[in-house]
Amino acid sequence: MNELFSVKDQVVVITGGTGVLGRCIAEYLATEGAKVVILGRRKEEGDEIVAEIAAKGGEAMFLVTDVMNAEVLQANCDEIMAKYGRVDALLNAAGGNMPGATIAPTGNFFDVEIEAFKTVLNLNLTGTVLPTQIFLRPMVEAGKGSIVNFSSMAAFRPMTRVLGYAAAKAGISNFTAFLANEVATKFTPSIRVNAIAPGFFLTNQNRALLTNPDGSLTQRGADVIRQTPFKRFGKPEELCGTIQYLISDAASFVTGTVAVVDGGFNAFAM
Repeated sequence: MNELFSVKDQVVVITGGTGVLGRCIAEYLATEGAKVVILGRRKEEGDEIVAEIAAKGGEAMFLVTDVMNAEVLQANCDEIMAKYGRVDALLNAAGGNMPGATIAPTGNFFDVEIEAFKTVLNLNLTGTVLPTQIFLRPMVEAGKGSIVNFSSMAAFRPMTRVLGYAAAKAGISNFTAFLANEVATKFTPSIRVNAIAPGFFLTNQNRALLTNPDGSLTQRGADVIRQTPFKRFGKPEELCGTIQYLISDAASFVTGTVAVVDGGFNAFAM
């Protein structure tokens, strides 16, 4: 049997694991035999995901975290190491946006609230760098591992309105390339650092931006579909294969890249 894409028995830590995308990825990797550690803020939802995974014969645990708090993250790491003794992969899926860091259709640049801008930048970018500092250390000690950051279509082009979010995601893509070089040259090439850039997937954060209450498309949603050759939004499960590839031995010579899963959005041009 070919084990090239196997993630069986890998200890996979997922920040933002209670979100729509993080949850789907956690459930999928558990069915593939990974030992999934879900980190998030919502304990009730986290426990629910763990129970669902267990009911299907998978293994998972949930820990309350704060991706902006090094002490909390270190406590999470200590608990994971006490149980499993290693961290094989880290998926930095935590992130988000807020109204003050965006520009309304009738607004302009001067309406951006700088404190909100800082919050969104910190949540997405610092909220990727800080967990990486914590969970990279046991990988360095073990001499192997894989990190997958979550970038965005907004990292490739300056999309209208989402100023703070786009700046943060562009930073994540840059950080991914930086860290890939850093760990390979200073520690070991057996630790790989990549990112995934999802196209447009309906989540709790963007649903109201892209669709109306009746399910029809907003103007922005219609603009997205027009720009997407597949003419639809992505399904969360369509990210799982790329994630599995990036953390498996199939990607043993892949580092510093941003894997695009977008139905052709970023390739479209008039």
